[in-house]
Amino acid sequence: MQDQSICEESRYSEIYSQQAEKLRNFLYYKCGDLAKAEDLAQETFLKLWKKCAEVAYESVVGFLYTVAKRLFLDLVRSEKVILKFEKSLLPNMNSEDPLFQLRTEEFREQVEKAISDLPDGQREAFLLNRIDKLTYSEIADKLEISHTAVEKRISKALARLKDDIVELKKRKI
Repeated sequence: MQDQSICEESRYSEIYSQQAEKLRNFLYYKCGDLAKAEDLAQETFLKLWKKCAEVAYESVVGFLYTVAKRLFLDLVRSEKVILKFEKSLLPNMNSEDPLFQLRTEEFREQVEKAISDLPDGQREAFLLNRIDKLTYSEIADKLEISHTAVEKRISKALARLKDDIVELKKRKI
């Protein structure tokens, strides 16, 4: 369908009006920061405009979400690097036992890794509940899934995290 060219400004505008809010919401649910989500959504549409001749009209939605997910992952990676650098600049002001500090830091890193290793849906629902303090109903509305699906995702996340923590304790003994 050559007449379905995304490079036509009217077609591009139509795609933007149909998909921009959905894409922004998708990114917002991933990162929890509306401003970052809006920036990533805009950057995604810029990439679509630059590659409009290469993207088939039928696959534009898939293209948008693939690009958005990759941009989000790039952002997360860069933020981790920045955070690590900033932490290295801060002097250690804690007078606790160095071995305790080391074990605490190792445990925190392992818990963070366990959370990041959760499947996307479980991690997203778990963090929305535990960090953003959203109820299951609010999460269901936000993710456009059922209340039961939220319950299952969070219970599976908790079970998996519990297993990971039990495994960590076994290794320490």
